[in-house]
Amino acid sequence: MIDVRAVLDEAWRSDSPGMLGVLARRLGDLDRAEESLQDAVAEALRRWPDEGVPDNVAGWLVTTAWRKAVDRLRREATGREKLVLLASAPPPAPTGDDRLTLMFACCHPSLAEPAQMALTLNAVAGLPAETIAAAFLLPPATMAQRLVRAKRRLRGVSFEIDDPAARLPAVLGIVYLIYNEGHLGERSLAREALDLSRQLAALLPDSAEAAGLAALLELHESRAEARVDSQGRLILLEDQDRGRWDRPLIRSALSRLAKAAAQDSPGPYQLEAAIAALHALAPSYDETDWRSVRRSYDDLAILRPSPIVRLSRAVATSFVDGPAAALSEVDALADRLENYRLFHATRADLLTRLGRHDEGIDALRRALALATNDAKRELLTRRLAKLSAP
Repeated sequence: MIDVRAVLDEAWRSDSPGMLGVLARRLGDLDRAEESLQDAVAEALRRWPDEGVPDNVAGWLVTTAWRKAVDRLRREATGREKLVLLASAPPPAPTGDDRLTLMFACCHPSLAEPAQMALTLNAVAGLPAETIAAAFLLPPATMAQRLVRAKRRLRGVSFEIDDPAARLPAVLGIVYLIYNEGHLGERSLAREALDLSRQLAALLPDSAEAAGLAALLELHESRAEARVDSQGRLILLEDQDRGRWDRPLIRSALSRLAKAAAQDSPGPYQLEAAIAALHALAPSYDETDWRSVRRSYDDLAILRPSPIVRLSRAVATSFVDGPAAALSEVDALADRLENYRLFHATRADLLTRLGRHDEGIDALRRALALATNDAKRELLTRRLAKLSAP
């Protein structure tokens, strides 16, 4: 006997973004689309055990959800005007474009960044409010309210994206933020972000930057197993066992990056992926092609001027021209990065390499005071204990 609930769970995992996307686009209301799709799932649970599972599960759910939405509008006085426009329209069919529409809608400029992230994880990745709340260390009720407000904010907003290219940087940025939020903490977030980046690359084959982001996240994810030790403690790139890196994932990223580069449309995610690729291909940290890394950071600084990019460039400088030259570059950023943990951690490393241990200890203490993640605090505490040992 077919397990109806299992079939529905699989359909929700694989097709819910497309189903929600087409319904939201036609209804102009993500909240209403979600309600009608949930009504369709309930209808399936009632009918499929006796009638059997339809050949096109997603199509059946969308058609049923559409009818549920039209019925709901018919019962609502406020929905009668919209009903005139929708009642004569045929039930929509979900496509890959509708999944993309939903991603872009979740990153609508009227929403604040935290709301964009939460809505993307909920509507596109299918994560419940409780899971998202736990990842961001928020009470479930707070996250549920954030999602409700975000969906209400999108009511009446057109889901037709006239200029996808204009909103693509925001979409890519949100996916990258989700990955960064999860790669050292809630690992499920990192995996969801990687999956979203691959979906974007598949749905936008002409976007070199979408491919660049997918390649970048694959390269970061290839080191996931080597990033922590058996006790769950963070291991820096220079100390990782490269034999534990996921080589098939690295090959996938390199192939993806090569195809993106062939489009001759350079962008910051491609450059970040190129830097990560240089680390992935190096036999050891010291044997990294640091000159190429520094040149890539120079190119990145043109496309994305940022003191953090300059800080990363200084690390490469320390291996090309020595720690003294690098420290000069880092100190020039003090006024902009005084409250940035990695600024002080980088200074500590350079000062230690120059034999200025007391100053290095002070810099590490400042970095530790700015750390907000338990794993990062533990790592800095270990480094501080090692540096302070007689």
